[in-house]
Amino acid sequence: MSARSTGAPAGAAAAVTPAPAGRMLVLATVGFLVNFWAWALISPLGSAYRDRLGLTGFQQSVLVAVPVVVGSLGRIPVGALTDRVGARVMFPAVSLATVLPVLYIGLVAESYTSLLVGGFLLGLGGTTFAIGVPLVNAWYPPARRGTALGLFGIGMGGTAISAFTTVRLTDAYGQATPFLVVAVVLVVYAAVAAALLRDAPGRAVPAGGFWRRTWDTARLPATGQLSFLYAVGFGGFVAFSVYLPTYLGNAYGLTPGDAAFRTAGFVVLAVAMRPVGGTLSDRVGAVPVLVVSFAGVAVLAAVA
Repeated sequence: MSARSTGAPAGAAAAVTPAPAGRMLVLATVGFLVNFWAWALISPLGSAYRDRLGLTGFQQSVLVAVPVVVGSLGRIPVGALTDRVGARVMFPAVSLATVLPVLYIGLVAESYTSLLVGGFLLGLGGTTFAIGVPLVNAWYPPARRGTALGLFGIGMGGTAISAFTTVRLTDAYGQATPFLVVAVVLVVYAAVAAALLRDAPGRAVPAGGFWRRTWDTARLPATGQLSFLYAVGFGGFVAFSVYLPTYLGNAYGLTPGDAAFRTAGFVVLAVAMRPVGGTLSDRVGAVPVLVVSFAGVAVLAAVA
């Protein structure tokens, strides 16, 4: 969002940024990153699960897709809860809750069905995007929200960390190791967030029930328009990044390690461009940035 879209003077809006905003942005970004790291744990191991359990290509695809679908749909109730109780409560709570499916998949799940159940619950980690966005928005004025949210978006680099480390840790120390590491990181982050994270002063608590607020929001024309753009843009990115290790292995015969490394490169580039896109949106407006981005993606998709 930019000052241009809200009508707020850029200089005036930038001048009222509260002093702790930067610290809250860092805490939110780290929380986003570690939960996305957990959210993406199954994807790099898709080929290993296929070989171990004798899965078909379709079953493997479903396995890596389940956390993505659940994480996407789960953002609606998690976002509503964040409006109600604040990110200070929700970030530690969701981080701790995500520990359970991480440990279940790493230590308990042995069958395809149990992995699907674990993946379903693991989708909770993907809902943290809906916690961080309102937190960051509340701490920053309209003229700086594009840049702030772009920096917050670096947290999706958690999928790159998963791609870089999961297969290597599994090969070196056993299949449970990456899950144990992520569980510890989530617990540490939850403790730090509970101690240091703060909602913006004067945060408004919405009136009315969940269903009423959801319906009122869904009726806004902008909701459908922006949801479509988000589904194609970020939804396409997440789906492709999660499925890419499977695709590279099945279509090109790459080893799990090589496929994961190439996927990490794809994610790192997207992460690096997040702050660039946010800053450009603040300066020239969101629409021109979207037009150029989607046109570029369309051309590259045709090439691929």
